[in-house]
Amino acid sequence: MRASLLSFDADPGDDDKPREGSVVHHADGALWWQNGKIIAVDDYSRLAPRLPDNISIIDQRDKLVMPGFIDSHVHYVQLDIMASYGRQLLDWLNEYTFPEECRFADYEHASLMADIFLDELMRVGTTTAQVFCSSHPTSVDAFFGAAQRRDLCMLAGKVLMDRHAPDALTDDTLGGIRDSERLIGDWHRNGRLGYSVTPRFAPTSTRTQLDAAGGLLRNDSSLWLQTHLSENLGELDWVAELFPDSHDYLDVYERSGLVGPRSTFAHGIHLNDGMRSRLAERGANIAFCPSSNLFLGSGLFDRQSARALDLNLTLASDIGAGTDLSGLATLKAAYQVGQLRGQPLTAWAGFHALTRGNAVSLSLDDRIGRLAPGMDADFVVIDRHASSLLSRRMNRADTLTEELFTLMMLGDDRAIYETWAGGRLQHRRQH
Repeated sequence: MRASLLSFDADPGDDDKPREGSVVHHADGALWWQNGKIIAVDDYSRLAPRLPDNISIIDQRDKLVMPGFIDSHVHYVQLDIMASYGRQLLDWLNEYTFPEECRFADYEHASLMADIFLDELMRVGTTTAQVFCSSHPTSVDAFFGAAQRRDLCMLAGKVLMDRHAPDALTDDTLGGIRDSERLIGDWHRNGRLGYSVTPRFAPTSTRTQLDAAGGLLRNDSSLWLQTHLSENLGELDWVAELFPDSHDYLDVYERSGLVGPRSTFAHGIHLNDGMRSRLAERGANIAFCPSSNLFLGSGLFDRQSARALDLNLTLASDIGAGTDLSGLATLKAAYQVGQLRGQPLTAWAGFHALTRGNAVSLSLDDRIGRLAPGMDADFVVIDRHASSLLSRRMNRADTLTEELFTLMMLGDDRAIYETWAGGRLQHRRQH
């Protein structure tokens, strides 16, 4: 493919000017892939003489190509309750989330929703996500089956919860672990798939279940862990009541061995520096979910404090409380949250987070997140003139910095012209 190519080899930092050597940009570049893997990336003039005589060249010189976007925290089983009238977290779970997730006991429904969800991800340029299924094993089988048919790199897991939820959703304490073990055997490292052990959050799991989840991680260090942490003030009070022996919310997870380099804790809004330091020391990451935090009124994430302590951060949509699956929309919301905290997010930092940054924090950077030889051929083709307003503003942009910031603020799903994953065309905009 011949196009303008943009990728990151390192964290660009938070200054207006990216760190030297962090950005790789080929204004007239060539991306060569074969059998799902990138073979070479360079200026077109340098790479063209090396290309085989019979190779077909896709000319996208008017487009921008970046690595596929990565969403570190999303619930596919909540797609149909997006934009349900705002409640705070705990009310929202009981009124909307739990009734919706009960539907995923039915395999046909779960399969239909998995395909619809993946269609939507491809439409917005997200090629990898870490996904919450429901507590039903059928929901996991359906999701992984749909992802495998498309040859996608996806992480997912069955929700574990053995209390404080409807009977149709709660596990037998150890039965949920046995279900997880079967799912791990069937799907973990099967093709491009990975399994995330998934206790919903501390209030819906007993200590016995959390300890057993930690046992899964100790038995296989290649597994991932995803859950929620410190999203809502009412939630914090509930955790303190349920776990009086733990000195803070994070300690609940630490005592069960759930905090490690492959652990993602969604939200982390109400943390102190001691908790941030403990997460950083163990290599865990916080998934910053700006549109969800705004929608539920949970609070404004302190990105600067986390960065100052070298805590790994990821960006996430958190559908269904989030209001848009699009990575571009997530960047826009993250910028707005940052402005309210006096912590503006640059386009360099934003697009790095959405690609290589998320890949590094999720321990996937050996496969995805960059346009580089040997990486999986997951990338997105962006139309910088997808709408009349976006085009007008792009015509006034004099630098790549301006172009990226314009895309971050005015871009939407229409800007995603094509999405490629595993070297296969997964989506092309219809008009």
